[in-house]
Amino acid sequence: QVQLVESGGGLVQAGGSLRLSCKLSGRTFNNYAMGWIRQAPGKEREFVAAVSWSGAIRYYADSVKGRFTISRDSSQNTVYLQMNNLKPEDTADYYCAADGGSSKYSPPQKASEYDYWGQGTQVTVSS
Repeated sequence: QVQLVESGGGLVQAGGSLRLSCKLSGRTFNNYAMGWIRQAPGKEREFVAAVSWSGAIRYYADSVKGRFTISRDSSQNTVYLQMNNLKPEDTADYYCAADGGSSKYSPPQKASEYDYWGQGTQVTVSS
């Protein structure tokens, strides 16, 4: 069974940076594409970023392009989300997700397509 544990959330001022981490256990890390999805209070889940099993393919939501970077470290079974120039509208619960099978080659850009989810980590950006 895949288990995902996020860390790194917190409170930051607008313009600041945070790095989220998500460690996968229970299965082989390289068998999964990894993604980050966020949900702000009162809003639907929103795709943020995704990376293929090898790290070669990365997708980003338009709202975070140029500010966020997704990466993965197979030696640590961990995926990261580096978030720079944070804005108040980035405030949300951030969830790490994994999807296996053929999706590992082309990471999903829809939250509903991910099979496994972490518990989430809260990010709050003050203005």
